[in-house]
Amino acid sequence: MSGKYCCMVMRISIDCKGCNRKLKRAILGMKEVETSHIERQYSRVSVCGRFRPSDVAIKIRKRMNRRVEILEIQDHDTAEPQKDQ
Repeated sequence: MSGKYCCMVMRISIDCKGCNRKLKRAILGMKEVETSHIERQYSRVSVCGRFRPSDVAIKIRKRMNRRVEILEIQDHDTAEPQKDQ
């Protein structure tokens, strides 16, 4: 697992309820993913956690057997700057 917290938005073809359920189970099975949001209407999936974005995309592609397109990646530093008093 990486030390940086990042959020990633992906595009995956989600045709039916079965595909949606399979995607949800694939994401819930990943320990490094902390939060996720599936937008079936727009075929988008947002995941946040401590992971390498390419690893998560590859795992989802293998489990779903569908093309995964990474739309956006946001890196966040977890270490907050300390204030000297």
